[in-house]
Amino acid sequence: MEIKYIDLFAGIGGFNIGFKEACKLKKIPSQCVFTSEIKESAKEIYRDNFRVNNIDGDITQIDAKDIPRFDVLLAGFPCQAFSSAGKRKGFDDTRGTLFFEIQRILEHHKPRCFILENVEGLIKHDLQNKGDEIGRTLTIILKNLRSLGYYVSWELLNSLDFGTPQSRKRIFIVGSKRKYIPLQNFKTRTSKLKDILESGVDGKELKIGKSLLKKFKIEDLYGKAIKDRRGGENNIHSWDLNLKGKTNKDQKLLLTSLLKARRNKKWAELKGIAWMDGMPLTLEEIKTFCDIPDIKKNLDDLVEKGYLSMGYPLDLKTESRDGNIRKVRFPREDLPKGYNIVVGKLSFEISNILDPNGFTPTLVATDASKQAVFDSGILRQLTNTELKRLFGFPERFKFDNKNKNGFDLFGNSISVNVVKSVSERLLDLEFLNKKTDEEYIPRKEYIQKEII
Repeated sequence: MEIKYIDLFAGIGGFNIGFKEACKLKKIPSQCVFTSEIKESAKEIYRDNFRVNNIDGDITQIDAKDIPRFDVLLAGFPCQAFSSAGKRKGFDDTRGTLFFEIQRILEHHKPRCFILENVEGLIKHDLQNKGDEIGRTLTIILKNLRSLGYYVSWELLNSLDFGTPQSRKRIFIVGSKRKYIPLQNFKTRTSKLKDILESGVDGKELKIGKSLLKKFKIEDLYGKAIKDRRGGENNIHSWDLNLKGKTNKDQKLLLTSLLKARRNKKWAELKGIAWMDGMPLTLEEIKTFCDIPDIKKNLDDLVEKGYLSMGYPLDLKTESRDGNIRKVRFPREDLPKGYNIVVGKLSFEISNILDPNGFTPTLVATDASKQAVFDSGILRQLTNTELKRLFGFPERFKFDNKNKNGFDLFGNSISVNVVKSVSERLLDLEFLNKKTDEEYIPRKEYIQKEII
């Protein structure tokens, strides 16, 4: 028995590695017979590691009949359309419609099974009722997969429970023509960040790191976030370090007070608008919770330095576009402008200082380069070797440490450890006919009578 499989939206090959390692462990010969990936930098890494010359590109341009026969489909289909890091347009986004390319290929080839992966945001994307477990987008996906004759199960799994010190929650969807594949009760394995860190790396010292280490001891920095969006003792703000210009004691109090008050829902009620997380407040509104001398002068000085901005509050309206109903925000220019915190965390060189005794947050393409570790007296970025380990890639995996696309490529990758565990479960139950004692109740169909 040899299992033939295809690797769609392949990235740098995390799905391929995890599935192949599971096959080796179960002593089942396997062969990847088709690979598709559109990003050239990812294809280059894939070729280096899998000795594959023919990697197809845009899956929308590939006829299903031109794909060789296969037993298992693997696909971590693009997630920006459902991710909190994107605009969450779902099927209104062309990246969201790529699920239907998977459906098209499954319908043509009718393979024995598949494993799909996507971001946590897919689960409740386009939620119809607040109490629903899943949104309409996932409902459509499950309904369509089941209509092809598959028993479909899904679960939210965290790579932190599979031996990598990264909290990376992803939904896995598994389908089989023969039976439900349970995705609960995996054996938990944990590790700490220090287990995978290199030491004495000749890394570039992050500029903001000098300012941080002058003001704080490294032990006091572990686990801290550098962002102006939130308050709390675990956040260090730009004004704490005077990054945009020197701030006085009154201005620091003003910024800290405004950071908290701008999230209060009462302002939306008073303005007669939909609440949003962090709205601009007028001078008179700010005076109700912060009493400092020369408050107007201090506010305007903070605007000039870039800590604050002036803008209209945003409201919410419903509009129809291409037959789809959506809610959009727009500025209420009939209301007075207010002061607001400039919150763009991506403008900072560092987002988080990682605790070696802890784990990393979810590493994404936009923020992976801003995770800092302390090494040899400086704060530096994660190395590509450390990124490999945080995603469960084997040490033999070839990835040039000078590759400038490393953070982007790994940020869009998949946890090999989770893929391997899910694949082992699939191989045991689908191909080796092993029985499981685990209690498993299939989830509801979640098929609604009307899907708007």
